[in-house]
Amino acid sequence: MDMIKPFEKKIWLSSPTMHGKEQEYIKEAIDTNWVSTVGKNIDEIERGLAEYVGVKYAVALSCGTAALHLAVKLAGERLYGMPKPNEGTLQGHRVFCADMTFDATVNPIAYEDGEAVFIDTEYDTWNMSPEALEKAFELYPDVRLVVLVHLYGTPAKIDEIKAICERHNALIIEDAAESLGATYKGKQTGTFGDYNAISFNGNKIITGSSGGMFLTDSKADAEKVRKWSTQSREAAPWYQHEEIGYNYRMSNIIAGVVRGQIPYLEEHIAQKKAIYGRYKEGFKDLPVTMNPYSPDSEPNFWLSCLLINPDAMCKQVRGDSEAAYIKESGKSCPTEILETLAKYNAEGRPIWKPMHLQPIYRTNPFVTKEGNGRANSNAYIAGDKPTDVGADIFARGLCLPSDNKMTPDEQDKVIEIVKSCFA
Repeated sequence: MDMIKPFEKKIWLSSPTMHGKEQEYIKEAIDTNWVSTVGKNIDEIERGLAEYVGVKYAVALSCGTAALHLAVKLAGERLYGMPKPNEGTLQGHRVFCADMTFDATVNPIAYEDGEAVFIDTEYDTWNMSPEALEKAFELYPDVRLVVLVHLYGTPAKIDEIKAICERHNALIIEDAAESLGATYKGKQTGTFGDYNAISFNGNKIITGSSGGMFLTDSKADAEKVRKWSTQSREAAPWYQHEEIGYNYRMSNIIAGVVRGQIPYLEEHIAQKKAIYGRYKEGFKDLPVTMNPYSPDSEPNFWLSCLLINPDAMCKQVRGDSEAAYIKESGKSCPTEILETLAKYNAEGRPIWKPMHLQPIYRTNPFVTKEGNGRANSNAYIAGDKPTDVGADIFARGLCLPSDNKMTPDEQDKVIEIVKSCFA
């Protein structure tokens, strides 16, 4: 490793990739003075992405979190009726939610005064465990809403989860923020839920620097989201408001960036898939596995991740903001690998820390396939099949540099850096 020099330019986890058309569409918005929340760019991305994904309606919003919030609000109103003034639509009702995700998936439940019940992960896809979901309905049979996530662009076991939800008369919100372009049995993610959301955050497969989108086949739901996202203005000659609204609409300038990105979505996916394949080949002799996916699905390979085998883990301890490890010959851990990558000017990340281990949500219910349970986030969980799968993946896994502008030579160097950690 002494022969390997740090990268001259940083190798990013996943940075935006611009192609030139974005600037043309931004200039068009400025030249025509359509720089607010209406304009051709917005119209074009709503039409184009609805057509690409396979839904009837798309509503462009300021971020994916806004799309999820309004999805939760719609679901709560449908399930429990209109709330009283200054109350959320969920008002104390429980919602089942994927446990291993970013907190933007979960926070909208709190916005609407609901309580998230976290459903453990499964090893096959790193997504919500159907077995744990079934157990959750046994424990909380009154729940009528499930928030499903496709982690790192890998579709969950959608058929199994939908069948469980149908048996229990539960609605599904599909958080496809990370999985635009991924398919399950040939059908695009973002089409399986009763309400669906995607994201154009700066590190996503295509980006607007920010932005998100609500997807639906319901004209009434699309119209409701448009209204709520523009401060719930009524059809009156003055500013008339009869319910709470939000300033959630996407700007026509941001939409110009997204519009310039859309034609390159498939190209980005192909580049990300090639990165995943090179890592898989490069690590074939290491005691690690790559983030898995079902043969029923085709991920968008947004982030490539690895999971260290249990017997190849060195001792690692994590607190809420710091981590430490003890170096052991032939073994490694996520903390060592991430620190080593950083030393060579390459960016990796820990796996999403499960929501039930987050300080803000530690008192929320958490369900594994065995029933209620919690684990110690600071310790490696021994055994091939620990009770808390999400905590195990968090303990042993990490996200690798997955930037689609990384060259094969640069990726080969990343592979050598990771290999050195097991020396």
